[in-house]
This record gives sequence, structure tokens and C-alpha cells, in this order.
Amino acid sequence: MDAFISHYTGTLLAGVDEVGRGPLAGDVVAAAVILDPKKPIAGLDDSKKLTERKREALFPEIQQSALSWCVARASVDEIDQLNILQASLLAMKRAVQGLLIQPEHVLVDGNKLPRWAYSAEAVVKGDSRVKAIAAASILAKVVRDREMQAFDNQYPGYGFAGHKGYPTKVHMAALDTLGVSPIHRRSFAPVKRKIEQMRLI
Repeated sequence: MDAFISHYTGTLLAGVDEVGRGPLAGDVVAAAVILDPKKPIAGLDDSKKLTERKREALFPEIQQSALSWCVARASVDEIDQLNILQASLLAMKRAVQGLLIQPEHVLVDGNKLPRWAYSAEAVVKGDSRVKAIAAASILAKVVRDREMQAFDNQYPGYGFAGHKGYPTKVHMAALDTLGVSPIHRRSFAPVKRKIEQMRLI
């Protein structure tokens, strides 16, 4: 962790990450976090490497200890209109803009930056290299996972609580059986094919 060395050496550093680029359903969720150097948080890491229990334990600690944090999103409609990359960048931009304390510098997970006026750097595998990005990845993943669990009750039969919208065998079989739900991304190929199949019936 923290193997990445930024040229910025101040304390108003925001880490940004998004969750949900790969799923066939649900919003893409992003978070931005400015950690407090005086309140270190143990156990921060890429959210995908942590257990659900560990993420849930870190979630309130990050919120309480950070100087500032914000969770934002781009909707399913925006994903379909813009494409998933641009929607992800939009969600990250909204997360940074939503911080009550605005950062002097931003580190963004990945290899692309949103269009904005912030001083920023893209960090490949940043969620494993920068604590602020790891914290953002945890907030975003917990929020999105909770939403998909709620959608499991709203749209039963798809298995959203288990696969979180990713194209698993269970999910694909449910699409064949139940058709497309209101939270499915219609621009994604498997969903698009299902819609076209239904039109032919």
C-alpha cells in the first residue's frame, strides 16, 4: 500500500474510485475521500481484496475519520446514453465536486481522468497503492452492494443480492426467464440481445 508517490505533498489529497463498470444492471457508483493524517485507518486495501465483513466494518470508520467524503453515481439511463466509461468518469467527477472540503490534488484509480479543473493524477491499480483511493473504493462498493441487495427484494428472481448485477450464469439464466428489468443497462450486449429477442416473439 502507498507504493505510489505523488508530486503533491500537502494534506488535502482526495482519492477517487468507482464500482460497477462490469455489471449488466444498476448504477455505477463512485466515491471520493480525503483522509485525515491525524486519524490513520488500519486495514485499508482494494475493496475487492477485503471480505464483506471487513468492508462493512471499515465503512463507518472511514466516514467518521476522514476529513471529507462523498459518494456519487451515474444512473442506468446515463450509462446507456454516454457509455460506461464516460458515465464512470462523470460519477467520479460528481463525487469530488460533492466533497465539503475541496481537495488541492486528486488521485484517480485507473488510467483516465475526468474532464475537470482539479490538479490530478491517474493511478493504475490505485486502490491497492493509495490509501485514500482504497478508502473510496470501500465506500463505493459497500453503497453499491447494499443497493443491489435492496433491488433483490424489489425485483425478485434475478439474484441481484448474490451477483450484484454481474453477468454470472445465474443472472443470464434469469434474464432468459424473466426478461429485462427496469434497472438493466439496455446498451450492454447481453441485455440488448435479450430485448431484440423479445421484439421478435
